Amino acid sequence: MHALIRQVTDTPFAPGKAWMWWLGQMGLLVKMGSTVLCLDYFASLRPGRQVMPPVPMEEMEGIDAFLGTHNHLDHMDHEAWKVWARVCPGAGFVFPALHMQEVLADGISEDRCRGLTDGGTCRVGEVTVHAIAASHEFLDPDPATGLYPCLQYVLEGNGVRIYHAGDTVRYEGMLPKLQKLGRMDAALLPINGRDAERYRRGCIGNMTFQEAADLAGELQVGLVMPGHFDMFRDNPGDPAAFRDYVEAKYPGSVKVQIPRYAAPVRVSADA
Repeated sequence: MHALIRQVTDTPFAPGKAWMWWLGQMGLLVKMGSTVLCLDYFASLRPGRQVMPPVPMEEMEGIDAFLGTHNHLDHMDHEAWKVWARVCPGAGFVFPALHMQEVLADGISEDRCRGLTDGGTCRVGEVTVHAIAASHEFLDPDPATGLYPCLQYVLEGNGVRIYHAGDTVRYEGMLPKLQKLGRMDAALLPINGRDAERYRRGCIGNMTFQEAADLAGELQVGLVMPGHFDMFRDNPGDPAAFRDYVEAKYPGSVKVQIPRYAAPVRVSADA
């Protein structure tokens, strides 16, 4: 068993606590109670990536569900999903319902698929997954079905809430949707922003570090980590600037932790 997976398996759990391990970009392992979830893990050895996967895709054992926020390679890694369907035969797969056919084409049976859209929920072990539409850079609901192509997730379990924003900018009505679910004990937010040069070459964007900081501050997140700043040379972000902005604008109310690859981060509901 891979050392990180062994660590996840052996990490104790207690009511009101959870653990997170950052996997680069927006990849995240989460342990809530005895349930282990893997979100947006980009595990394929593709050209252009600056960071190697912390865990080889073939060694991702003991995961209860794999979650993807949208159908981009660094969030729904289909090459890896095909492997995980075999390596973790009991795992579920959670993703935007609009992409059901692509997931079925990965060889994942329909009974293991949990397709969601804005306002949807599903249960994985001890964890409830809440889905909220993401705007990457646009909401773009499918005209025929009304399903949203990009999602954000709030994980609720063991007395803790963790918010994974996927790829999104802020849009009207997003903040109330999040606030309705209750206080977020931890969050992973993209900070790479967007600009004309990236948009012209088809690289659609996310929140700037200031916008992400304000979202964390307005939500009064207990612990916030920046993400989506490290993987590709031509789509960077500045985690230090994010931390400085949060600490300057929301002193003492939001704790920032710049994540380190595969390092355990404890989340506490009473922090």
